[in-house]
This record gives sequence, C-alpha cells and structure tokens, in this order.
Amino acid sequence: MGTARGIEREGATAVAELLHGYGVTHVFMVPAILRRTFAELERLHPEIAPVATHGEKAAAYMADGYARASGRPGICGAQVIGALNLAAGLREPFLARSPVIALTGGRLPATKFRQVYQEVDDLPAFDPVTKFNGSVDDVTRLPDMLRYAFRVATTGSPGPVHLQIQGNEGQLDRQAGMLDDIVEPEFAVVPPLRPRPDDESVRAALALLEAAARPVLVAGGGVRWSGAGRELGALAEALAIPVATSANGRAAIPGTHRLSAGVMGTYSRECANQIVNRADLVCFIGTQTGGMTTHLWAVPPIGTPAIQVDIEPAVLGRNYPLQARVLGDARVVLSRMRELADPATAARREGWLAEVDDLKASWRARHDSVMTSHDLPMRPERLCADLTSLMPDDAIVLVDTGHAGMWMSQYFDLTQPTQDYLRSCGHLGWAFSAGLGAKCAAGGRPVIAFTGDAGLYYHLAEIETAVRANINSVTIVNDNSGGNQSKRGFDAAYGGEPTPASRRMWTYTDVDLARVATDMGALGIRVDKPGDLRPALERALAAGRPAVIDVRTDIEVTAPPAVT
Repeated sequence: MGTARGIEREGATAVAELLHGYGVTHVFMVPAILRRTFAELERLHPEIAPVATHGEKAAAYMADGYARASGRPGICGAQVIGALNLAAGLREPFLARSPVIALTGGRLPATKFRQVYQEVDDLPAFDPVTKFNGSVDDVTRLPDMLRYAFRVATTGSPGPVHLQIQGNEGQLDRQAGMLDDIVEPEFAVVPPLRPRPDDESVRAALALLEAAARPVLVAGGGVRWSGAGRELGALAEALAIPVATSANGRAAIPGTHRLSAGVMGTYSRECANQIVNRADLVCFIGTQTGGMTTHLWAVPPIGTPAIQVDIEPAVLGRNYPLQARVLGDARVVLSRMRELADPATAARREGWLAEVDDLKASWRARHDSVMTSHDLPMRPERLCADLTSLMPDDAIVLVDTGHAGMWMSQYFDLTQPTQDYLRSCGHLGWAFSAGLGAKCAAGGRPVIAFTGDAGLYYHLAEIETAVRANINSVTIVNDNSGGNQSKRGFDAAYGGEPTPASRRMWTYTDVDLARVATDMGALGIRVDKPGDLRPALERALAAGRPAVIDVRTDIEVTAPPAVT
C-alpha cells in the first residue's frame, strides 16, 4: 500500500493522491482552501469533483449526506475565515455519528497574535464536535495525519475529524518534502473493522430474550452503519420479536414488515412508544439510548429490564441499567445470536405479537382519515402517507428535523430493504444540502429530500450550486408559509390567546418556491392538491436535473406530540 521511505514531492500532490487512494469522489468546500491541491486533483485525478458551495455549513451538510449515503468519509473544507461556520456544520454529523473529515486553514507562526487579517484561533471550536481535532504545521505530516483522520472517522462509532492546515488557505500544501505514499484502503469505509463478541455475553443476552414473554428489539443508527438489517430481521423472525427503531436506525427494517413497530421516541409513531412501554425486556442494538430515541428516557422508563449491544464500550449501560451487555459489531453479534437462537421459544410470544398487531391497527384506524384526506390546503399527513407508495424501491430519503421529522416518522414508511432513510439529528436546513451530497455518492439511485419551507430557506442559495454542479436530487417542500412547529409554544406563551404579533414570529411571506427554483435553473413544480403529487414526483425523478417540488399544505395543522 505504499512506502514509508517517502518521495520528494509537493504536499498538494500527496494530498491529491491520498484522496484518490481512499476512493474520494467529491470534495465540498467554500473557496478558497488548498488551492494547489485542487489544481493537482484536476491534473492527476479529474474524476474527483470539487463542489464549491455558497456556505460552509452547507458544505459540511453535503459531506455528511455523502458519508451517510456511501458509508465512506465525506470531505469538506473552508479557509480560516469560514472555519467557525464549518464547525457549526459539524454538529450534525457529530450527533449522527457520521464520518466527515473537515479541512480548514490555520494561522502562520510568523503572524500569530499580531492582528493579521481575519486572525482568530479557531482550533478549540472544533473540540466539541469531532472525534479528533488536530493541526498540521509541517508538510511531511500531511500523509500520516490524513491517514489518521480516515482511521478515526471510520472506526468504532464513526464521527467527524478536523485538521487545521497551516496557512489561512492551507498554503502548507505548496511546500515540498519527503512525503510517504502509504494508503490504508480498509479505513475508507464504515465499518473497517468488525469486533467479534465473546460467546458468553451473546448466550447471556440470548437466554434473556428467549425467556421473555414480551420482548422488543430497538435498532439504532449503529445497525444501519453495520449493514445489519438482514441479520436483525432474521433474529426477529426466528424468535418472534417486534422491532422498534430510532429515527437514525429506521432503514434497519421496512416499516411494512410484519414485525416492525415503527419509530419510537420523541419524533415517533404512537403505537411504537406503546409497544416499547409494554415490553418486559428491551434489547437496544447500536443506539446510544439518547433523549430523542427514548423521549427523555420515558420510552422505555428507566428500570425496564434491558440488554444492550454496541461497538463502543462506554455506551453500554450509560442510560439504562442492564441485565446483559454485548460488545461487538452489530452485524456480527446479530448473526451469532441467530446461529445460537432456539426458534422453538417463539411460540410463547404469539399473544404478544397479537397485542402488537392490535396496537398498530388501532393507530392506523384512528389516523386513516387524515392520511387519506382530500382537504385543501393539503394535510401534511396525506403528503407523507402518499410518499410511502410513491418512493422508488431503491430511493434514499433524507428528512429534516422539526415538523418534517415528526410528520415523516409518523405517516411515512419504507417498504423495501433496498430503500434508505437518513434524518437530521436536530439541525433545521440539513436535509436539502445533505441531499445534494447524498446524490453525489448515490450514482443512479434516486435521492429525495423532505423538508419544510423553513428548512429550505436556510440554504436556498445551494439550489444554484446543485444546478452548476448538475446534482439531480429531488427536494419535496412541505410549504405552509411558516415554521408552525413553533405554533404551540407561542400560543402557550400568550396564554392560549395568540395575537397577530405572536403569529408573525412563526409565519412567513407566501413565496412560490417552485418559481424561485425555476429562476435559479432547477426544475420547479408546484403541487396544490393530493392528486398532483404522483405526476410531479415522476417528472422530477425523470428530469435529470435538480428539482424542487413545492407542496402547499395547511399551516394550522400541527404534528401530534409523542405519547408515552
């Protein structure tokens, strides 16, 4: 994989060759950073595309979407003046455990503390949002520090890494030296390593599951990163155990699977929370059991008998006392559990599965009227329910936080194991930009982002980026001319008697976003009634260019809150 002796060459050449060696296909950045490296990329590896964005946060979100869609680290960058904006963008991949590598410029020793133009010590700002935050001040360190970045980003629970490269634009890459050409391609994808569990811990967890009358499996984002959906389904079917998921783990099992309970937690489907809270044993797999997944540790309540499987030792038992814990890669653990499982124990859970089916059917019956409503303006429940049947079998779906995440968690389902679902961990405006990055990674797979008008406004300028870079993702906008997730909060603050002034804090000007997209060079389509959604999506998917579908919905409809 190369030689440690080194080759006399420019830093830019070494960086370009390393990016190629790790299979990077796109770099998302706000110019100017590593200018000389980009010149070398064009000369040596023109297949690696630079995507120049209008904002640093958008560049970080694109790299995040790329990473989640491909399983490979996403690369983003910014010069020193934009570093803090890039750090803000890394909050999302840090919370989502996504392998993003951020490259920024840094101060020169000769001018530190002299008020050189744009001088700020940005490095500490990256500490809270990265697995590793380091600086490169000698050109000969570029190869080993980049290798370390890939290694840290992909191993264990993945996450972002930041390297500050000397020079406000990272001009260190212009220097030459004896630079090695070692590449470690095994660290180019998540997971590079699959730690095996010890059989004793696997058997202990399995014995508890087989003995339980009302167990439930809870699949988190770690199941998705491990590619363990098939193994999860095989274990669930062998032992007749329902599966709830976190929002990040949703792609682990299709929502239409007979054992799927739905998304649990704060942005959840009511019956999923009910099922988890009626369980006599909860087995967490690849989830950090955080506040959103567990609705502030009320689903299930702390004290519920629990098992946990994770690749990170520190996560095991962090939020719930455990009766058994298994350290290892999710796919390896689930495969071993299935090998050792006794399917004969499934018979004792027939009554539990009947109860689960009743809870799911009851929820659907109570919500059927809004999911099939012909009301105008459209109801968002109808929009999301229709998307279930309209999504291509290999679609990658990205969903914003806020009401977008709540609507889609409740009323949309994946129907195929070949579909994927990526959601924001709390940063409004993520889905549109992340969708562009995901499409760069996805090749011919359709990529569909779901956001609201409040979310789209955050990075509206990136429509131009998508047009310029020919990134043909599709963005569906739940457009109610407002950020009406804030409606309840403001109404409560005003004692239940909202005023025109209070409404102005969460309502917007009525803008034809389809026309805005069209004027920026994308395909813009406006949808005013349910029957128009199918032809609009079909047209957008076939367009071969960026598309924005502006769906007009009722601003007075708010998403049901989580139920415990």
